Amino acid sequence: MGDTGSLTLGGIIAALAIVLRKELLIPVLCGVFLIENLSVIIQVWYFKHTKKKYGEGRRIFKMAPLHHHYQKEGYHEVTISVRFWIVQILLAILAIITLKMR
Repeated sequence: MGDTGSLTLGGIIAALAIVLRKELLIPVLCGVFLIENLSVIIQVWYFKHTKKKYGEGRRIFKMAPLHHHYQKEGYHEVTISVRFWIVQILLAILAIITLKMR
């Protein structure tokens, strides 16, 4: 998609959440993106922490972001994408259901 498109979609989602006063639904609605970003943050933090502590950096994941870790595990790229789609669709449905409840 590229930076411009993803930033636009993120801005639209954030603006709608603020207008609807449902800011706490953003982590649910953007669950896969959040997990991908958290995997990078965790990987970098752990590498720096272990480098300082042991003199050599260690890793939690084989590669970050998380979808590359699954590729290194041997999963096909299409399989990873479809599973991430399914998880994201379920999270979007959960967010919509939660949005309807009051």
